[in-house]
Amino acid sequence: MIAEFESRILALIDDMVEHASDDELFASGYLRGHLTLAVAELEAGEDHSPEAVHAEVGRGLEKAIQAGELSPRDQSLVLGMWDNLFQQAQQK
Repeated sequence: MIAEFESRILALIDDMVEHASDDELFASGYLRGHLTLAVAELEAGEDHSPEAVHAEVGRGLEKAIQAGELSPRDQSLVLGMWDNLFQQAQQK
């Protein structure tokens, strides 16, 4: 289940590439790394739900924000895109 959900999100990201702005390309690439890491972490555990993926990516993004990796503008862009991608993947 977790791999299928990850694949749906990655497909949504891939579909954006041709028409995405530079900001959207940055955010999607940034999220791809966080998603892959989150799924790898979750695969070792028992909860493979979409909600667990959302929470784990959220924790990773929060750590990155606390570490100063993203400007306030980039934070807004990345967090907004993550919420949007998550919602779209759940609807598929």
